Order: sequence, then C-alpha cells, then structure tokens
Amino acid sequence: MRIPRFYHPGPVVMDAEFPLATDAAHHASTVLRLKANQPIVLFNGDGNEYSGQVISVSRREVMVEMDACLTLSVESTLPLHLGQGVSKGDRMDTVLQKCVELGVTDITPVITERCTVKLDEKRWEKKFSQWQKIIIGACEQSGRNVLPVLHPVQTFSQFMANSTTQYRLVLVPGATHSLSKTPYATPGYRLLIGPEGGLSEAETHQAQECGFDAVSMGPRILRTETAALASISLLQGLHGDL
Repeated sequence: MRIPRFYHPGPVVMDAEFPLATDAAHHASTVLRLKANQPIVLFNGDGNEYSGQVISVSRREVMVEMDACLTLSVESTLPLHLGQGVSKGDRMDTVLQKCVELGVTDITPVITERCTVKLDEKRWEKKFSQWQKIIIGACEQSGRNVLPVLHPVQTFSQFMANSTTQYRLVLVPGATHSLSKTPYATPGYRLLIGPEGGLSEAETHQAQECGFDAVSMGPRILRTETAALASISLLQGLHGDL
C-alpha cells in the first residue's frame, strides 16, 4: 500500500509532534481515514521529503511526528513555463493537474481575446486559490517535492511584456514549423497556448513580433487541454526526462 503524501505549508519540525494543515488534516482523517501509528510522508516545497507517522486523530486535528528527512528529487531537468489561455469549466483544472504531473516548472494563466471567463478581482482570487490547491494535489500524487510556481493571472499584453531567456513557442494550428523539430534550449521553453477557439490572428502576430516561434502539433485541431498536455509531453520526450 502506498504511503500517503501531504503538503505542509511551513517548516517541518523533526522528532516533535505538530498538527497537519487544515486541508491535509481533513483529507487524512475524513477521506483516507488514517489512524494513529500509520506512516505518512510530508513535503513543503524545499525539495526534501519527510517521513514519519500519525500520532493521533481527532475531529479537529491530526497530530504527526516526522523522524527522517530524505533529499529526493523527481524534478525534470528541463525548465518549462506554460502560458495557458484561461479556459472555462474543468478544462483549466485538467491542464493544471496534468501539466504538474508532466513536470512543468511555471504556469501563468493568461486572459486572451477569446477568453470566456469573466470574473471580478475577488472571484479571480478565489479561482487562483482553487488552482493552487489543484497544483498541491498533483504534487502529492506525482511525488514532486517542489511546487511549480503559479504566477498571477495576466493579460495577453502583460505576458508578452515579460522578459525571458527561454525559447519562446506559441502553438498555432497550421503553422509551418512542427513542435517536434524544436531544437534543444538550455534555458528551457516558454510555451503559449490559447483557450477554447485559440488565439486571435492579432495575438498570434503580436506573439511572433515578441519573439515567439509559431509551431504546430500536426494536421488535426486539438482542444486546448489536449494541446497543452500533448505539447508538454512532446518537449519532455525530446529534451526532458520522459
């Protein structure tokens, strides 16, 4: 049986009892129904993995104690920054979850011309918190000990204005160049993918003016979530650790 992994937002104290964070405690007690003396693993984003056990479980808290720290990295050697056009429904959630499993290092939600998600500032904050939880859950499941950076939601123009030394790519159906022919880039890649309906012609042109190379994933039109996962998998297969 696999030992449960939980994210702990703070320093992990060794050889001393402390409570799990609220979300982790709820999952441990209510979903997994863990009991005292069961082994668990924690990570807090510092690159290490901490092993220990449950000490006690009550309605309000789960007390644990860690007794070993392991330097265990499953991080990809290929830096990948995904700029994803914000999609509606579960599509954005799926992209975030799966691209974390595939090893992306940075994610920026991008509001584009054809973005159908319209929220006020408070609701964007709530959405951002939800996305962060999805990323944490994906790290717990996949064994990653470093959380990918979820950057604040940006407009298309803001994303274009960000400087980078990474190889910039924008996925454009029908583009002459194939993503599979992309050369290796030591700084990694910054990949831009549009939402449902893709990027507008003006946005595609602006991206190319800002140094993004237009590439395609073949003759078929892919859904935005399929495009993200397929392109990240391809780059990892070509130049990363898949």
